[in-house]
Amino acid sequence: MDRRETAALLAYIGRLDPRTTRTDQGEARDQLAQWHELLGDVPMATPHGWDARVAARQHIRTSPYQILPADVVRPWESYRRDRLARHSDPTPSADPDDQAAWAAELAGTRRAVAAGLAEPAQARAITSGREGTDPQLEAMLEQVGSCIPPAARAALAPFRPARAAREAAIVQGQPDALGVRCEWCKAQPGEPCRRRRIGPDDGVRATAPRATPHPGRRDLAAAQQAKVQQPAMA
Repeated sequence: MDRRETAALLAYIGRLDPRTTRTDQGEARDQLAQWHELLGDVPMATPHGWDARVAARQHIRTSPYQILPADVVRPWESYRRDRLARHSDPTPSADPDDQAAWAAELAGTRRAVAAGLAEPAQARAITSGREGTDPQLEAMLEQVGSCIPPAARAALAPFRPARAAREAAIVQGQPDALGVRCEWCKAQPGEPCRRRRIGPDDGVRATAPRATPHPGRRDLAAAQQAKVQQPAMA
């Protein structure tokens, strides 16, 4: 904010808290110089939610202590951090081969978001909806049938045996055991069963995931599958 805006902010604060008002001309001049020095990079207001007067009024309402420039700077810094935390860099329109222009556009967008001149850009999931989906991505998903290509899925199978066993059972038409809760180890739907490690005192020391579900969980899944299929067969 410029000196005129700083003076307007001090006048507003003085109306709410007369303790900040300086009647001596020299003291008022020094106060204005101090506040302008400390708030020079803090805007009076932005198009997207920031207003220094609101921050000052909130401090005066909630604190018994006389307001200081830091009581306006702190909310401004929190406002900047929050906006940048919610911002996902959009793809610049500059030529990606022009590294300087690409970086400058990214930095300019971030500065505008942090300064409250532009709204944070939110990242969108690639499968968030049918409208606006990339046709090339649609064709790729139709071809592979999953966002994970078959070769990558096969390579990952040794590192996630429970999921691999589940997918193999579904392909073979067997019931999805991980689709129900295990009554033995209390694993929730979608989570693998766990085996218990018993210590010398017969107490459970830890648990580890099983590659295959407990038999009772498979039986429960088979019973639920049969119940669902029964009306269709009748």
